[in-house]
Amino acid sequence: MKTLLELSQVGIEFKTDKGPFKALDNVNLKIREGEYVSLIGHSGCGKSTVLNIVAGLLRATTGGVVLDGREVTEPGPERAVVFQNHSLLPWLSAYQNVELAVRQVFRAKKSRAEMREWIEHNLKLVHMEHALHKRPGEISGGMKQRVGIARALAMQPRVLLMDEPFGALDALTRAHLQDSLMEIQRELANTVIMITHDVDEAVLLSDRIVMMTNGPAATIGEILDVDLERPRNRLELAEDPRYNHCRQEVLRFLYEKQRKADGTAHAPLAAKAPAGAQMPQPARGERAVVTPLHGKHVA
Repeated sequence: MKTLLELSQVGIEFKTDKGPFKALDNVNLKIREGEYVSLIGHSGCGKSTVLNIVAGLLRATTGGVVLDGREVTEPGPERAVVFQNHSLLPWLSAYQNVELAVRQVFRAKKSRAEMREWIEHNLKLVHMEHALHKRPGEISGGMKQRVGIARALAMQPRVLLMDEPFGALDALTRAHLQDSLMEIQRELANTVIMITHDVDEAVLLSDRIVMMTNGPAATIGEILDVDLERPRNRLELAEDPRYNHCRQEVLRFLYEKQRKADGTAHAPLAAKAPAGAQMPQPARGERAVVTPLHGKHVA
């Protein structure tokens, strides 16, 4: 597979009352077309900042991002973002929320009938065809997130960016959406970059796991190849030694290597920026967690 996206020597600084704060430093990463990559690390390590730079929502202070031979300098429809908050417009139905994105991207390319068929197709991909005309207030949190994913997919992005998309959901709903995402990725062969704090989620979904060091001046500490065949079955993987090896490697990095790097016996999960730093804040409730494949959340 060819390289679709490349981050080269990416660094970013933010102005603070105490001077510049370097959030990222020398981030280098190549992502292949059709690859599923997860970013994981302690809170405040710059994962969302990396995602926002790829999305074109932030400009790197040093280095840059190249997508299919073109430098990323601003947001574009070839990069769709799914946030932890579904961000649906509450006065519109599920169909209408997806329609907004489709009209923005395909207004001059599809007829009205083709757009209607395309919207319904993408809602069907996330198993929401039964709730086309329901508003966000009439559906569950998991269903809202499905609509948010359908809206992103309907843009036909080259890269799907996901910022802890299942973090606010209960364990069972989360598992169902993980399964749906694996089905979609298998069918569409999307390139996906996902932020997660769930170690099992990262291993289950990813081709590679990118582990970030603690900030300030955070960077990529290690990259783990997840050598597990697809399609993946969570129940079967629970007894697979390769799965458990990957899981242990991520945990070792997060809880042993980063503690040693901090020089403390009990390093905090979040690396705090100086007061007044003008930078994206970690999502509410952000933390590193391990979720057993068929069990409860463990903090």
